[in-house]
Amino acid sequence: MAERLSTLDASFLYLEEAGAPTHVSGVLVLEPVEGGLDALAELVEARLPLVPRYRQRVVPVPGHLANPVWADDPDFDVNYHVRRSAVPRPGTEAQLLDLVSRVTSRPLDRSRPLWEVYLVEGLSGGRVAVVTKTHPALVDGLGTVDIAQVLLDASPEAPVPPADRWAPGRVPGRVELVAEALGEYVQRPTAVLETARSAVGDLRSTASRVLGVAEGLVRAARSAVVPAPHGPLTRSVGDQRRVAVARADLEDLKAIRKAHGGTVTDVLLTVLTGALRDWLLSRGEPVLGSTAVRALVPVSVQGEEQEAPGSSVAAYLVDLPVGEPNPWVRLARLSYAMRGVTRSGRSVRADTLIALTGFAPPTLHALGARAARGLSRRMFTLVVTNVPGPQAPLYAAGSRMLKVFPVVPLVGGQGLAVGMTSYDGHVYVGLNADRDGVGDVDVLADLVEQEVEALAESVR
Repeated sequence: MAERLSTLDASFLYLEEAGAPTHVSGVLVLEPVEGGLDALAELVEARLPLVPRYRQRVVPVPGHLANPVWADDPDFDVNYHVRRSAVPRPGTEAQLLDLVSRVTSRPLDRSRPLWEVYLVEGLSGGRVAVVTKTHPALVDGLGTVDIAQVLLDASPEAPVPPADRWAPGRVPGRVELVAEALGEYVQRPTAVLETARSAVGDLRSTASRVLGVAEGLVRAARSAVVPAPHGPLTRSVGDQRRVAVARADLEDLKAIRKAHGGTVTDVLLTVLTGALRDWLLSRGEPVLGSTAVRALVPVSVQGEEQEAPGSSVAAYLVDLPVGEPNPWVRLARLSYAMRGVTRSGRSVRADTLIALTGFAPPTLHALGARAARGLSRRMFTLVVTNVPGPQAPLYAAGSRMLKVFPVVPLVGGQGLAVGMTSYDGHVYVGLNADRDGVGDVDVLADLVEQEVEALAESVR
């Protein structure tokens, strides 16, 4: 019997809007790879057995009698999913980001397994990039992780296993799919009600996590009734994206935290808030003392006892006080707001996440995107994911990864999504924006770096 998609996973497919693909992307920049793109392509193919879902596609049930099922793709072609590309000389980061923007804008083909990997050559210094695209329905953090998590090794000498001899299973036919769905109803007449209840349960569970912060009920109710104000971050989203990246020295962020309290996450939110304030002012937007931008901040939490730490993600609403001109007051306010998350006792410490097997950030960013899809877009203005990564070098096909940044999908009606990942002494901030509404996202990225530098300089 084929494995059926959960109601939550199916919702990611049903609720996906035209022009607003929900896949999560990641960009890994590597030193020159011995063997070039061929070696990387062989690595991807060799690691596919670690993520068997990546050779399965979604098969709908006729008449939508039940949720779709996962089935092996009999026409699976790894060369379709692993694509090769290049940037022109001189191979700058701006040229790479332009390519990433175009790749991110294109939706995944629903008739095939819901992922793609782009191997990019032509970067300056002989470097190469790996750009991944994964649909959140594919990644649940337990049975399936993001493919980027299994491509990286702690040692350059890690062997690449030979590709396995995979044979696809039989795809269930239409009659069989209908018969299985009807059989489930016969065996469990309450199946339809249980499906509806599970959807309501998902909603209630998400709401209870969001309302875990102080006064969350009042804030969530107010935001659900009053639409977010129209502005550059809340508008109709087109089908094209612009991606920018900012970077910061992790030691600078720790120095700021040590001098003024809070956590590194609090400092990062403070930096983003200051950058958003300056960006809004540069565009002539009204910024009053009470102006705030409501962010959905997914946080890795300890789930059920049998689950691994960080395998669950809870979503919290945090007001970014862009109207506050004093950065230290902003930090104090955000530290207080985020303290409600840790006070719940379920959040997972950064060092615990870093100790997870493999490179966890890609998977956790995907889980954060899943959490965002579970809430009404009226409740927040942008999504901000922050996942700590290892501070030791990682390798792919024997080559060191130099930097990595996530590209979190936009939710319909919202013009910006922010993903943050720390790695090897640095923090990388990926900003994914609607090309029409936030076409100057590179300005915002520059302001993030300037904000870090200004705060770090003040504590030196």
